[in-house]
Amino acid sequence: MMIADWRDFDARYDALLVRLRRGERAASPFSFLTLSDSPADQHTAAKTWADFIRIKPTLPNITPSRGEPKIKIGYYSADFHNHAMMVLMAGLFEQHDKNRFELFGFWHGRDLINDTHRRVAMAFDRFIDVRKETDTGIAALSRSLQIDIAVDLSGFTQLNRPNIFAQRAAPLQVNYLGYPGTMGAAYMDYMIADHILIRENAREHYAENIVYMPYSYQVNDRARRIAENKFNRADLGLPEQAFVFCCLNNNYKIHPAIFDNWMRILKRTPSSVLWLLEDNAAAAENLRREATQRGIDDKRLVFCGRISPTAHLARHRAADLFLDTLPYNAHTTASDALWAGLPVLTRIGESMAGRVAASLLNAIQMPELNTTTAEEYENLAVALATDADRMRRIRDKLERNRLTTPLFDTT
Repeated sequence: MMIADWRDFDARYDALLVRLRRGERAASPFSFLTLSDSPADQHTAAKTWADFIRIKPTLPNITPSRGEPKIKIGYYSADFHNHAMMVLMAGLFEQHDKNRFELFGFWHGRDLINDTHRRVAMAFDRFIDVRKETDTGIAALSRSLQIDIAVDLSGFTQLNRPNIFAQRAAPLQVNYLGYPGTMGAAYMDYMIADHILIRENAREHYAENIVYMPYSYQVNDRARRIAENKFNRADLGLPEQAFVFCCLNNNYKIHPAIFDNWMRILKRTPSSVLWLLEDNAAAAENLRREATQRGIDDKRLVFCGRISPTAHLARHRAADLFLDTLPYNAHTTASDALWAGLPVLTRIGESMAGRVAASLLNAIQMPELNTTTAEEYENLAVALATDADRMRRIRDKLERNRLTTPLFDTT
C-alpha cells in the first residue's frame, strides 16, 4: 500500500484475512485499516494485537479516591510536534477550563522541537518528557501525580506505548483521535466518537464504551493559518483550464477499488486531471502504470511533494474537488481541504476510519457531499465536474459555513 504495488492484491488480501480470522497476528491494526472496511475484522485485528503485546501488569490495582477540586487529565502522545493529529488538537488544550481541569502532557515520542511543539507544551500545566522512561515508570508517575483521566493519543500508531495503559495509568483511560479504531483491550475504558462515526448497531465491534459528541468527534483548531501565497496552476504543474480533482491523502490510503472509481470518473470527464501527493517515487510510478492499464493517459495524474503546512493549505485553492478514499478516509486531510475552502466528496464506509469525512461534512452542514455507493460517488463527482453553476454553489456554501457551523468552532 505504501508504494501502490497491487500485484495479486485480492489473493494476498484473502490469504491475510483467513490468517487474521484464525487468530493469527497477520497484520498490525493500523495497517489493516487501509485494507478492510469491516468493524468486526478490525476488532479482531486489534484484540489479537493487544493480547499479544500486553505485558502482565506490575503495578497494583488503582483505587480512585481524591478530594482535590480540579480533575487531572493526562494526555499521552509520541506526536507533540507538527503532526497531523496535533495540528487539529493544539487549540483544544488551550481551551480547557483551567478552573476545573489541570492538564498534564506526557511526551514519549520523537525529538522534534518546532512551533507546534512549543505552543502545545505551553498549554499544559505540566509538560513532562518521559521518552527515556519505561512503560511501568510512566504508569507509576501518572499514579503518583494522581491523574484522574488518561487520554491515549497514539493507539496503535507509530511509537505507541499501550503498556502504559495496560498497567493502569489512571482510573479512567480514553482512546482518542490518534488511532481511528478500537484498541480491542479491556484496559481502555472509553473512546470518543459521534453518531455518524460509530452507529448504535456497530457498538459491539468496539471494546471501549463510546462517548458520543454532538457534532463531530474531531476537534479542529480555528487558529490555523493559511499562507497568503497565490499559487497559480502553472506553478503546480496543473493545466489552467482543466477541472482538477485532487486527493492529498497519504498514498497508502489509495485502495485499488477507489482508484478504479477515480479512473472511471476521469474517463467520463475528459477535460479533468487528478492531483495526488507523491509520498515516494515508486508509488507515483506504480499509480501511473495502474492508470494506463485502466485506459487513462498517465499524464492526467499530476503529483506534488510535501511543503510547509501553511503553504500546503493555500495550494488547495488550485483544485476544484477533493475525492476521498475508502476504506480509510481523509481525516486531517479532509479538514485541511475544508478549512482552505475546497469541497470534499466522500463515500461512507462501515468502519470508523471510513466514516470520518462524513462526520466532518455533517458538522459543517454539507451532507450533500456524502455518498454511500461507488455508483453514487462516481456520478456525483462527474455531475459536479460538468456543472459549473452547481460547483460554484457548493463552494459558496462551504465558504459561508466554515466559520458559522460547529466543525471549526474549537470552543
